[in-house]
Amino acid sequence: MGIFNRDIAVDETLVLNALRGVYDPDLKKDIVSLGFIKNLRIDGGKVSFRIELTTPACPVRDQLQAESQKAVAGLNGVESVEISMGFSVSSRMTPHASTLIPGVKNTIAVASGKGGVGKSTVAANLAVALKSFGAEVGLMDADVYGPSIPILMGATDPPQVFGNRIIPPISQGVKMISMGYFLPKEEAVIWRGPMLHKMVQQFLGEVEWGDLDYLVIDLPPGTGDIQLSLCQTIPLTGAVIVSTPQDLALEVASKAIAMFKRLKAPILGIVENMSYYICPHCGQREEIFGYGGARAASETMGYPFLGEIPLNPTIRKRSDSGQPLTGEGEETPISRSFRDIACATAAQVSIANFNAPADPIIEG
Repeated sequence: MGIFNRDIAVDETLVLNALRGVYDPDLKKDIVSLGFIKNLRIDGGKVSFRIELTTPACPVRDQLQAESQKAVAGLNGVESVEISMGFSVSSRMTPHASTLIPGVKNTIAVASGKGGVGKSTVAANLAVALKSFGAEVGLMDADVYGPSIPILMGATDPPQVFGNRIIPPISQGVKMISMGYFLPKEEAVIWRGPMLHKMVQQFLGEVEWGDLDYLVIDLPPGTGDIQLSLCQTIPLTGAVIVSTPQDLALEVASKAIAMFKRLKAPILGIVENMSYYICPHCGQREEIFGYGGARAASETMGYPFLGEIPLNPTIRKRSDSGQPLTGEGEETPISRSFRDIACATAAQVSIANFNAPADPIIEG
């Protein structure tokens, strides 16, 4: 602590000036200018305040707390420093940016250029991980051709429908909706563009989402009508692109990226799924689909690399049984991979919100 001298009055200006030397490395501004400092109280030489971050799982949370502690404790006259940490998820949307989802702060589309890369598994675990961090989360299954979210989330109870309002089921603490609830198991969706557009509008505007920090949207693979309808219907905070390391998957993923760029939807980053396989018997690592291709592609295209997920039978087993690996209490190398990706995604949402102007109102 600083040398405690009762003749030196510690005041708010001194404390805030000291904290201006603590920078958020993602937003590249000091935590005072960012408005992170709340409830500053000074009682003689005792200083207490709250640091309110913009993500529920800030990767530099401990670093910011330690630097803030050191900065204030070094002031002459300071006897003790008490810091509490919290979060309030940021949003670039005004309260009525979309008349369809006025209570939703952020919308995250999870997309892929082709099927079979594990996009829905990433979407489900991303949503559950964000919830486990303390955020309010919804999960919208917009993959009408292969709606798998109810199975992945272990949510077999259908939504309740009252007139034109849909009460979504809740699984793992996440509100969710899917066409899988409204179709017989053996029936395929054979819809043209207008019907798909109407479905998107209904899933957004007729579902009781309430107040959410994040609405994760699992899109069908490719660059079709649903992606176009979504971007034209609501302000999209950004898209997470899922790919495997192989050249073909990356080439197709680049088309999905090009589509979002054309629709002026930010790219939050790229995830490499099925990145490598470790033999459970001998421990040998095999790079079945190659390795590092998504990371290299993200660097070439200038987008963040959000992380890599191994090819592992546990993921398949847990997905089939409706048990996401990122629920509270889960702590394995695989669950950490998903949680690290969720943490990185939340950080990119915060950066996108900080750097972007407020969205215009989009009438639903």
